[in-house]
Parts: sequence; structure tokens; C-alpha cells
Amino acid sequence: MAWIAKQSADTQIERREEPYLTNAMRTEINERYLPRFEVKKGALLPALHMIQHHYGWVPKQAMEEIATHLEIEPAEVFDTASFYEEYWLKPKGKHLVQVCRSVACEFCGQKEITEAFKAKLGIDVGETTDDGRYTLVELECLGSCGTAPAGLIDETLHENLTPDQVSRLIDRVDDVDRGTQE
Repeated sequence: MAWIAKQSADTQIERREEPYLTNAMRTEINERYLPRFEVKKGALLPALHMIQHHYGWVPKQAMEEIATHLEIEPAEVFDTASFYEEYWLKPKGKHLVQVCRSVACEFCGQKEITEAFKAKLGIDVGETTDDGRYTLVELECLGSCGTAPAGLIDETLHENLTPDQVSRLIDRVDDVDRGTQE
């Protein structure tokens, strides 16, 4: 497979005056992580996790701030953040819906589950609803092959999913958000 190059030379980075990498975060990196590594770059993954945990995603400005703090090139931070699926490079919805696409789940109906979520939410895989409530993604494996197909809604694992269950699961999340859980 040929490499696919993305045009990024003219990328504009949205900026805010307040830094994403706060003084408290810098202190935590310096005191908790840097002593564990021979080189500052070793603290890159913990720094990315810190930003994502705090903001829900990793903005490009935050990547530049991490690069400056760790004295590495911004491209190294972006390359690392874009390599791992666990880092979000754009804001995601309040609720994350993840459908397992492993071989076991695929054989047991994963495509129908994904289609049911797409229909219920009105979005495609990788998109977020217009109201910012839901983001739908597929991931490689949830480790629940014996109860395939499986999916996660936020931190809750749902096993032996059927397309009929999808609408009820989303309705249940909506009910909890509205405070009308039965």
C-alpha cells in the first residue's frame, strides 16, 4: 500500500489565550513523570493522556505546548497523538458509542449493529451528532468475543447486542441525562 500524504503545511491552529497545559499540569509532568524517564520525550504519552482526560480531546495548541515543555518538535507530538486510536484530535460528543468490529463481532452481526446506531443517531461512523451529544466509532476489539456482538456506550459494555436493542439503549442514556431514569 502506498503512503498517503496529507496536506498540512497550511494548517491553521485555532488558539485561545489561556494555555491548555496549565501550570499544575506542568508541575505534575515535572515531578511525577520526568523523573521516570532518561529523556523528556518519555513523558509524551502521559502528557497527552493528561490533556485528553482534562479536556476530552487533544487540541493542536495543546500539542504545541507539550512539545515546548518537553523540548521536542511539535511534529513528534502530532505523529504520536495521531498514531494511537485512543487520542481524540477533535472534540467528541458527551457520550461515546463504540461498536466492536473484531472478527467474532463481525461474524455475529456487527455490521447490523453499526447500521442501527447510525440510523438511531443520524450520523455515520466517526461523526458526532449536531447537538454534540453522541459520537459513533468502531474499534478493533473489546475482548468480549464469547458474547459478540459487543459495544460500549461510555464505560458500559453491552453484549449479545441486537439491532432492536440499539434504540432502547440510546433512549436509556437520554432518560438518564434528563433525570427520568426508571
